[in-house]
Amino acid sequence: MALEVDPTNKVASATADPQARDAALVHAADFFDRGDFRESLATRVIHMTESQAGSSRDAIQTYLDDEIAVPLHAMGFETLVLENPERADLPLLVGTRHESDESPTVLIYGHADVVKGDDAKWRKGLSPWTLVVEGNRWYGRGTADNKGQHSINLAALASVLHTRGGRLGFNCKVLIESGEECGSPGLERVCAEHAGLLAADVLIASDGPRVSAERPTIFLGSRGIVRVELSLNLRDAAHHSGNWGGLLSNPAVILAAAINLIIDKDGRILIDSMRPPAIPDTVRQALALIEIGGSTGDPVIDQAWGEPGLTPSERVIGWNAFEVLAMQSGNPSNPVGAIPPNAIAHCHLRYVVGTPVVEIEGELRRVFDAHGLTSVNVAVKQGTPATRLDPASPWARLAAQSITTSTGKQTAVLPNLGGTIPNHVFADVLQLPTVWIPHSYPACAQHAPNEHLLGDVAREGLQLMAGLFWDLGDVNKEALLSSATLTTN
Repeated sequence: MALEVDPTNKVASATADPQARDAALVHAADFFDRGDFRESLATRVIHMTESQAGSSRDAIQTYLDDEIAVPLHAMGFETLVLENPERADLPLLVGTRHESDESPTVLIYGHADVVKGDDAKWRKGLSPWTLVVEGNRWYGRGTADNKGQHSINLAALASVLHTRGGRLGFNCKVLIESGEECGSPGLERVCAEHAGLLAADVLIASDGPRVSAERPTIFLGSRGIVRVELSLNLRDAAHHSGNWGGLLSNPAVILAAAINLIIDKDGRILIDSMRPPAIPDTVRQALALIEIGGSTGDPVIDQAWGEPGLTPSERVIGWNAFEVLAMQSGNPSNPVGAIPPNAIAHCHLRYVVGTPVVEIEGELRRVFDAHGLTSVNVAVKQGTPATRLDPASPWARLAAQSITTSTGKQTAVLPNLGGTIPNHVFADVLQLPTVWIPHSYPACAQHAPNEHLLGDVAREGLQLMAGLFWDLGDVNKEALLSSATLTTN
């Protein structure tokens, strides 16, 4: 199988050898079929690298030393552990391998940490710290997020080195952090302070799910997030609704009115600073090939909810979503006949590139005041920014074509993930085009009991990553770098 790159891109090397490329894919598949991948993942799952626990420094350090540094050294990488300036218990590891100044440099990212094991809630016969294989499902904490995913990428690198005579054909750097599950503290500072060490031409990383188990996927950024807290405190105590009902304003009613000024009953966002610009043509074209939902376990989509005139894929990937996550007034678990004194709503906005989020707090204040809701307090916290690589970028097109060549399947290209990951660190701080290739699927129970990886997706992931790494060793660096485009918020 030879990579068929658009000749107008002039990114493919004339020396590309399709038979050698096939050999790399066969080697990657054999690594899985022999049970070697299963064995390597099993040794990684046993490490209790729970970053949220706050007491896992030893487990994390052991994981970085034994499970990351050792295989990197075997592949000719030099490694360095970086202390985390914001969380001393969450170190980072950087591996570097340099082959040629004329070759592109690829930065590979992953995270060693996992969410809490939640041992007692796993199904009988399963443990978060033991890899258990039942048919196509490989159970264990981190199998999907993220140990399984970066294990696939490291093994694919080894396959290329084995079949290419000890060469990758490109320079490679590997960054493994250990705090992604608690918001990646320190990652942005580390990347800013070590920008030279981490300098590269493109980020290739794996996290999150495919659009479906059957369809290989790339995504090129993520929606950002802004947290919005609305609250009001009208008095010190509740008062009997029979004695004071009709005389005292009800904070729950006022809060509901405030929310209805942000979003209508059909889920359409009404505040200008919370709405994005028009969906770009390249994004719309990419999303036209994406179907959302329909798999076993997926909820039924409410077709009339959200921005009118958009497809489901445009609504969740190309547009913004405002959600009320939790509301409280009074005591819902034990209501009494009294007018509550206060109310609070915790909300967030998932947003795409181009949304004027810095204006949200001021605009909410103006809108509420104009409607007489001066008692409603507004607290806005800017979270992770939105990022999006243009789907027309040669890096994106190269990755999509490579994956299709390796799998024989049309690659799903998402301009950005519907969720939020720390992609801004790579896109904004390191100024890299970003291509994410997930090896999980939507029903993997990520962050939940019974987390699992699908064996057939892992095997396919090993092959498609071997194919992509092979192709990156055959690209014309100058042509790619002269035409790659980056769009961030």
